[in-house]
Amino acid sequence: MTVDTPTADIPAGYEPHFRKSPLTDPWEPLYSKKTDKGVSVGLRLARPHTNSRGLIHGGLIAALADAAMGYSCAQATGWTTSFVTISLAVDFVGSAKVGQWLAVEGDVIKTGSTICFAQCLIKADDVTIARSSGTFRVVPKKEPVG
Repeated sequence: MTVDTPTADIPAGYEPHFRKSPLTDPWEPLYSKKTDKGVSVGLRLARPHTNSRGLIHGGLIAALADAAMGYSCAQATGWTTSFVTISLAVDFVGSAKVGQWLAVEGDVIKTGSTICFAQCLIKADDVTIARSSGTFRVVPKKEPVG
């Protein structure tokens, strides 16, 4: 399998990610999938996603979990507002390697007028390697910076 090809083995339902960010630009190509439960973010793991031991870096997992849960909160509110992270927890229960498909599956637990609670499972080739939960504050929607 060639992991250099951007479209190598992208699972059904995933499309090029709808939102770009300076933080995630080096991790491209990213993909996302909107479901009834939330928004999933996925990517084919490559060497730039690894730590010094060749395993996928926990910071990448945490950042993508934060994004998937935030997008899930936004989707649950009809994309009419924005969210900022109040708290984020990640429990690592496994690891992932270059070449695997990483899926960060967001799910909203409850949303209100000021707070949204979300969770996600992080899977490498359909095997759970981490779980995350987050609390997000509703903020007025602003245009993206630069």
